[in-house]
Amino acid sequence: MTAIKRFTAPQRLLHWGMAVCIVAMLFLGVGMISTVTPKWLTLVQIHKTLGIIVLLLALLRLLLRIRYTSPSLPRDMPVLMRFAADSSQYVFYALMLSMPLLGWGMLSAAAHPVVLFGKVHLPAIVPVSAALYPLLQRAHSVLGYAFFALILMHTAALLFHKLVRKDGVFEAMAPVVTVNQKRELDAKHV
Repeated sequence: MTAIKRFTAPQRLLHWGMAVCIVAMLFLGVGMISTVTPKWLTLVQIHKTLGIIVLLLALLRLLLRIRYTSPSLPRDMPVLMRFAADSSQYVFYALMLSMPLLGWGMLSAAAHPVVLFGKVHLPAIVPVSAALYPLLQRAHSVLGYAFFALILMHTAALLFHKLVRKDGVFEAMAPVVTVNQKRELDAKHV
């Protein structure tokens, strides 16, 4: 009997921790552009800090992904579904790395400091530029919507694998798998 393969515990921890950070950032981003209250500055500060944290965690996650192989997809998974799974992972990594860099670049172009936790000042990564700022701001905004759409598709795929296919794909990244779930999955992967 071959047991269901799972991502390593650090990979799962990073996945779920980053998921919380990224969803929080998306909501903060919407809140920042839709409020004119004094809370705006607090939202911006939290968003910037989470952005840099996501960038650092994405780099760590990429290193772990290179170091540890990921579990194989089920053999009976259709080719198009495999392609969607593989390509969406590349897009996730591209967005997890580019979104924080675009935000940082946008702030640098506008001569706004990136301050983490109210203390750590990060250097500018692009020169101050009235021409560059709106381009970076637009790219950051458009990719934010793309990120949200990708998260919705990822969630739909998760539900499809968990509730319809019941093929163990969700359990490979699930934070916890019960003994009964493990037995059922192991029986399917004989």
